[in-house]
Amino acid sequence: MQHRKLGRQGLVTSALGYGAMGISMFYGPGDQRQGIAAIHRAYELGVTLFDTAELYGWGENEKVVGRAVAGFRDDITLATKFGFTPELGRDSRPAHIREVVDASLLRLGVDHIDLLYQHRIDPDVPIEDVAGTVKELIDQGKVSYFGLSEAGPRTIRRAHAVQPVSVLQTEYSLFERDCEQLFPTLDELGIGFVAYSPLGRGFITGTAKPAGQYAEGDMRNRDQRWQPGNYEKNLDAVRRLGELAAGRGLAVSQLALAWLLSRGEHIVPIPGTRSPDRVAENVGAAGVVLTEEELAVIDGVLPDGGFGARYTAHMPRWE
Repeated sequence: MQHRKLGRQGLVTSALGYGAMGISMFYGPGDQRQGIAAIHRAYELGVTLFDTAELYGWGENEKVVGRAVAGFRDDITLATKFGFTPELGRDSRPAHIREVVDASLLRLGVDHIDLLYQHRIDPDVPIEDVAGTVKELIDQGKVSYFGLSEAGPRTIRRAHAVQPVSVLQTEYSLFERDCEQLFPTLDELGIGFVAYSPLGRGFITGTAKPAGQYAEGDMRNRDQRWQPGNYEKNLDAVRRLGELAAGRGLAVSQLALAWLLSRGEHIVPIPGTRSPDRVAENVGAAGVVLTEEELAVIDGVLPDGGFGARYTAHMPRWE
């Protein structure tokens, strides 16, 4: 597995990471046993970045990840996040950040968090206060690196002036390309990028079903990309991508991950799955180099992303 630098503060991880969210929520009933098996397989194949959050199962996901990585904790980068409330409100007050970090340390069973993200910007707390609190935690040895999620250029710059930001995490895939407008700022400041939902929340795997055919509570039942009209267009795009992938002996998911890796050396996708076999398939993308001709074909299929907005009005624009 190749490695990549995330930011200028010294963080180096595998070129592909592992996103643990789906073990606990959003994609139907959770499966801890399979999730742990998938994490172990990822580590065996060279993955060193494992991503979780307080939000995922309200701490249960951190517990699962902590148990799964206990035998190789010192060999990996553990990332978690703060900033949500159980009602899905925002709370990044300094006192709350400290409380969440202490609780996350206990749930993960570790003495420090390698990468700590603000999960979403809190409009009621100045970003300088957030960055200053994380700086204190870094000085105390509880945290090693600072990250932001779904933040815009002005917020990134303000935070970075207080405590250098190593990583921005935002949704990025062939279906979601808006974040590319942030790359000049990241390049200027020397900030790495972690791409979550790099397979379009599972649509770019060739296994998508229409909304309403997933288990109750599965986010795909209400995602705009799965709704009538959008679903058929996205399905056709994945079919066309699949034909290109098949010509290289690849799965369409591998093609999509290889495309992401080609977008810049500062980018690390974190696909998530509960299947050890799917983990192996994803990791296989790390060694794929796409030709200029193949990249042109991909851009021709989805020049501006997929069909259907990724979020509704509750997701504010970046600032």
